[in-house]
Amino acid sequence: MLLVDVADASREVAATSARSAKIGRLADLLRSAGPEDVPTVVSWLSGVLTQRQIGVGWASLRAVPAPATQPTLAVADVERRFDEIKATTGTGSQARRAELLAELFSAATDGEQTFLRRLLTGELRQGALLGVMADAVAKATEVPVAAVRRAAMLGGELPAVARAALRGGEAALAEFTLRVGTPVGPMLAQTATGVGDALDRLGGTAMFEAKLDGARVQIHRRGDEVSVYTRSLDDVTARLPEVVDATLALPVTDLIADAETIALRPDGRPHRFQITASRFGRRGATTGPATHTLSVFFFDLLHLDGDDLLDLPAHERIARLEAVTPDTQRVDRLLTSDAAAAQAFVERTLAAGHEGVMAKSPEAPYEAGRRGAGWLKIKPVHTLDLVVLAVEWGSGRRTGKLSNIHLGARDPETGGFVMLGKTFKGMTDEMLAWQTQRFLELADGAAPGATAGRTPADGYVVTVRPEQVVEIAFDGLQTSTRYPGGMALRFARVLRYRDDKTAAEADTIDTVRELYTSAD
Repeated sequence: MLLVDVADASREVAATSARSAKIGRLADLLRSAGPEDVPTVVSWLSGVLTQRQIGVGWASLRAVPAPATQPTLAVADVERRFDEIKATTGTGSQARRAELLAELFSAATDGEQTFLRRLLTGELRQGALLGVMADAVAKATEVPVAAVRRAAMLGGELPAVARAALRGGEAALAEFTLRVGTPVGPMLAQTATGVGDALDRLGGTAMFEAKLDGARVQIHRRGDEVSVYTRSLDDVTARLPEVVDATLALPVTDLIADAETIALRPDGRPHRFQITASRFGRRGATTGPATHTLSVFFFDLLHLDGDDLLDLPAHERIARLEAVTPDTQRVDRLLTSDAAAAQAFVERTLAAGHEGVMAKSPEAPYEAGRRGAGWLKIKPVHTLDLVVLAVEWGSGRRTGKLSNIHLGARDPETGGFVMLGKTFKGMTDEMLAWQTQRFLELADGAAPGATAGRTPADGYVVTVRPEQVVEIAFDGLQTSTRYPGGMALRFARVLRYRDDKTAAEADTIDTVRELYTSAD
């Protein structure tokens, strides 16, 4: 299959709002792909490289060669080039990667370059998420959707499932079973507004668990061998020796468990998230002694000594978990139908420095790879009124609209603003249309007619006069060396634009620092 076929399908899917139309277009593409190309195509159109990371980012793509006039690149050729770029290490590797990248882009047409650029930078937002891709695989192979999703859940990787379905249909998917050592997609949670909402949606009784501000891991043990995977299924075993040791100390032979690993202070309160996250970087704990020890807290069990537990109700899985793990290595939990007791549990958890609470149905199975209705997260929402300092042209369905906004807090000492991050989350189509017009009016020296086609992939940012106030919700603040205030918003999203406030009434950097300090 040619790269241009994939790029064209990506562009068409991005321009399509109907889910059924997206699925149909993707299914047509998969039918025309050879079995050897299907895993790559499925991965790419889900916005993920098969190699995960190859060391190419925005800086590497600021200047690329002029595009080719005719499409000649095959999917397999591009995949081999990505493998080669990732494998390039050592002295002179940066220059060699740049050379390989230039060769690839010089052979790509304009449309192919746009696709590759967005794929490599994580900007390929065309609506072909895993759920849509799973439906497309089912349609292309005439296999029941449930069978495709179950296989992907247990196999952990939809691309491999797609190849099997195209080769052997539903019968081939029966080979995908839960296996110790093979990571599976983690069950995810929906959001509840509070304990009352959670109890109502979970049938009146729920298991409330402390939601730690650490890093979720999936732990596999077979005998004396332990493997640890991140939420995105990356193997981080070598970086987390404490997790390996804790797992080997359990009185089990085989195990697959869900857990949270976190750096704690001597008083038991959590360190800032970056302390934990630093162990998951490229170098992690392999470059020398860890500055902070990580603790591990188990909260679910998927397999134990030959028994698959996915389909058991949660209360039975937890009972099996409690039988093999010490209480000091399990998250705090309360089973209750009393809203007052649940609220008191939430308040104690927040007071201990944790980020929120999970509410789970005692009867829910483990829906690996799904955002199941049986798990709900309850987190406090922080808000700030900030000022928009700049905005970026969007991509995908947001092409031609100003999208990603740069956010700043007012500095009363200098009269300026301190940038705290960016976001495009929470924006409706109506809001995008409004803010495009609004920010072009506030643009410093921008020429709307000449720049309306530019996108963030071109590195184009429109600086605006700092006048528009926006109310931002966020989950917390983290240390940042990227921004001048030394802080950055976590999971920021737009609630509304505040036309009733001037920039002089926006929240100050002092207020932000107080929030940051109060989290210690």
